[in-house]
Amino acid sequence: MRKLMTLLTFSIVLTGLLAATAMAGTTLTYANFPSAPTFPCVQMEHWKTEVEKRTDSAVAVQTFPGSTLLGAKNMLRGVQTGQADIGCISTAYYPGVFPLMSVVNLPVAFTSTEVASMVMWDLFQKYQPEEFKDVKVLTMFTSAPSHVMSKTPVKTLADLKGLELRASGTILEILDNLGARGVGMPMSQTPESLQKGVVKGLVSSFDVLKDMNFAEQCRYETITNLPVYPFAVIMNKAKWDSLPAETQKVLDDLGREQAQWTGKYLDAYTKEALAWSKDKYQVEVFELTAAEHATIKKQTAPRIKAWKAEATKAGLDADAILAEMLALKTQYEAAQ
Repeated sequence: MRKLMTLLTFSIVLTGLLAATAMAGTTLTYANFPSAPTFPCVQMEHWKTEVEKRTDSAVAVQTFPGSTLLGAKNMLRGVQTGQADIGCISTAYYPGVFPLMSVVNLPVAFTSTEVASMVMWDLFQKYQPEEFKDVKVLTMFTSAPSHVMSKTPVKTLADLKGLELRASGTILEILDNLGARGVGMPMSQTPESLQKGVVKGLVSSFDVLKDMNFAEQCRYETITNLPVYPFAVIMNKAKWDSLPAETQKVLDDLGREQAQWTGKYLDAYTKEALAWSKDKYQVEVFELTAAEHATIKKQTAPRIKAWKAEATKAGLDADAILAEMLALKTQYEAAQ
């Protein structure tokens, strides 16, 4: 009898513990590499809020901005091995790993982050590329279009000749094609390099004018519509498989919506950053002519040709993927 009572007591305690665990719900860790005020982390906090609200707090999301859990270079591996449940990666940090989605990084003159982000998401949904087979993709988005921010005026393409500009990834090659001198370095080193004259400016999206106070040193901004940079929010596959079906549906339903929200947010924020820079530092903004934009397109064609060769080598139908991206770009631009 005593043994039976002991078993009953243990069963009741175990049931209570399981019930308490179920009530406590799930906590997901989400790692990001930029600092908290930047747009990849702003979208992360928005996603966290939406997930917790839509699951009635059954899911809690613990966020780690600023490389406090994983850095940019080890984010992919860190999520795959479960160091974080979720992570935000910049695909440009992994050359050759994401051949299909790197098409979004080509110089095709995106003028809107919302358009670029929606194009990226739609391409992923259509092709479901093998390059993401080891993780669960939760959403995708891009940076804003890249422009020239400099200490000396760049009023025409001719003013780029010999100008040392900090850049990264494919933009380094593009700057060389345009006659400038691209200098690769981490963004964190750029303020000191500007101060010392190592570089005379940088190429990035206008949000950094405010976020990193580049407007103080770079008083001249030239709209060039150079490439956007693709980002993907990925989840550990085993963690995804462990989630209840209703939670998975909430996260899946947020994918496209989050891509569009991020694009809209960043478009608005880059305008705000430019207005702030004009007000605080009286920056000047220059527009290139249609003929100069056509020259950029011509001079950057080798980058597109190189991508097609890389994609074909990876077993992809490069022509079809590029045509699909351009068609989606035209479709979304027409709707704006």
